[in-house]
Amino acid sequence: MTSDLPALECIEQEPLGNAVGTVIWLHGLGADGHDFEPVVPMLNLRAPLRFVFPHAPVRPVTINGGAQMRAWYDIDPRAPKSGTEDIARSAAQVQALVDAETAGGTPPERIVLAGFSQGGVIALHMGTRASQPFAGIMALSTYVHDPEGLAAEVTFASVDTPIFMAHGHMDPMIPIARAVTSRHALEALNYRVEWRQYGMGHQVCAEELSDIGRWLDSVVGSSD
Repeated sequence: MTSDLPALECIEQEPLGNAVGTVIWLHGLGADGHDFEPVVPMLNLRAPLRFVFPHAPVRPVTINGGAQMRAWYDIDPRAPKSGTEDIARSAAQVQALVDAETAGGTPPERIVLAGFSQGGVIALHMGTRASQPFAGIMALSTYVHDPEGLAAEVTFASVDTPIFMAHGHMDPMIPIARAVTSRHALEALNYRVEWRQYGMGHQVCAEELSDIGRWLDSVVGSSD
C-alpha cells in the first residue's frame, strides 16, 4: 500500500551514544515536525533514543474552511468518520518510516509510536492494528477514531503494546470526555493504558513532559 504514496519528509535527532530505540513522534493539525523537536532535552531521558519527527502532507481541511495546511487527515464536523481514508493513507506513510527503522536494525518492539492530537490518532490507529507489538504508543491530547469499530480491527499481538494517554482538563479542541471514552474502549479490549490528566488546555506541560520521559525510559530504556 505504501509504494504509490510519497515518502514523508522528517527531522531526525540522534542521541549521544548508540540508540537503544526510536520514537516516531507525529505533530498535530497545522503544525509540522519541528513542533516537538525542542522538547526532547526536557524529557531528561536516561536512555539514548533516536527521534523521528515527520511532516504531515499538506491537504485542505474542512473544519478550517478548506484551507490548505499540514494535516494527517481531513476533519469535517458534519461527518465524524470522513477522515477514515486519510487516516489509513497517513498510517501507511508512517509505516514506511517504521519499516526503514526496522531495516536499520531497530525492530518494532524497540519503536514507540507517539503523537499529539491528530498525530495521536494515527499512532493509536497504527499501534492497535500492528502484526507485532511496538515498544509503546504515546497518545497526547487525542482520541481513537471510530471507537465503536475498533474491536473489529485490532490485532491480538498489539494488545501487548503499552499505551500512555494524557489529556488536559481544559482542552477546548478535544474535550477530555472524548479521550476518556477512547481510553475505555481500549481498556475493554485489554490494552494496558497509563492515563494522566493535567490542568491545561490543548498543549503539553512540564509535569506531562516529566511523565513522558519516565514512561519512555520504562518501555525502551534498556537494550537487554
